[in-house]
Amino acid sequence: MLDNHAMAAAIRSAIEDSKLTQKGIADAFGVTEQAVSGWLRTGKVDKRKLPKLASLTGKPLSHFGMGEAIGVVSSPATSASYVRVQQLDGDVDMGDGRINDDYPDIVRGMDFAPTYIRSVVGFVPAPGRLVLVTGRGDSMIPVIQPGESLMVDTGINSFDGDGIYLLNTGNGQQVKALQDRGDAVYVVSANASLYPAFPMPVNTVIGGKVYLRNRIDRFN
Repeated sequence: MLDNHAMAAAIRSAIEDSKLTQKGIADAFGVTEQAVSGWLRTGKVDKRKLPKLASLTGKPLSHFGMGEAIGVVSSPATSASYVRVQQLDGDVDMGDGRINDDYPDIVRGMDFAPTYIRSVVGFVPAPGRLVLVTGRGDSMIPVIQPGESLMVDTGINSFDGDGIYLLNTGNGQQVKALQDRGDAVYVVSANASLYPAFPMPVNTVIGGKVYLRNRIDRFN
């Protein structure tokens, strides 16, 4: 396997040779251009993305230091009726913003009964739509405590009513509440004394709606 420096060079040359743009690659993977820029800058990429990247750019897997496609993290150990949610190796900030170098790698898969998913999210989304991340920071205390697991519905990429969202207002990934106050949608922290509410910037990227995995009651 290539080291990060060599991987970054391999990804850059593959994209340049293919004449594809960073936006084209980002759209194909359903990620932001910032994520693709991270691949080019750091060489850190979810290795399971490489077969698709090779196909898109017309390069063999050996160009990326691989001999064959990478399989899933682990095979399901439970009935197919269960919902598998992937745990991402990345943090989201509940403060001023946290930047992960790349779209985080998947570290494990967790299986949940459909009844549990319905009790948290309200319905059972398509496979792969839900992910788990870890919250850091103090702006959402007492609603969310630092270190809690958060379930994110990545299928929601725009304001979908008052609730808690994974978003980026230009300072990295954050978990904040969004509230429609009539004149505008506001970015709101539970710890309002330290983090005053402000109108959501027009360039805000919404990465999903957030639910607390460790709570049965819905707060969205």
